[in-house]
Amino acid sequence: MDELIRGIQDEIPWCMLFANDIVLIDETREGVNTKLERGRDTLEAKGFRLSRSKTEYLHCRFSASEGGSASEVTFEGAVVPRVEKSRYLGSIIQENGKIDEDVNQRIKVGWQQWKNTFGVLCDERIR
Repeated sequence: MDELIRGIQDEIPWCMLFANDIVLIDETREGVNTKLERGRDTLEAKGFRLSRSKTEYLHCRFSASEGGSASEVTFEGAVVPRVEKSRYLGSIIQENGKIDEDVNQRIKVGWQQWKNTFGVLCDERIR
């Protein structure tokens, strides 16, 4: 994996790789396009294939002063679909930088786990 990521990672690690998920980060659309093509070339040279149907683009605006619309990201000449939120390693990342949806999802999962174990944990017959 180190050899695969070395081909797409710059001196600053603005790339995250976990199992079969890759996150590319850059400050410009051109930078993302370049990293995407370089990543595709690197992976395909090692016998892997980058899924065109699962590739998506999230433009994050983490401050109110960042306005304007996001430019298109292309992959092999086709426009990559833009999404408002994305899930990575269980966390929901939203384009506006808020964490409400991620926190709500984690609370729901916690309550579901409590419901699943309630019968055992609160059974008076079990010490």
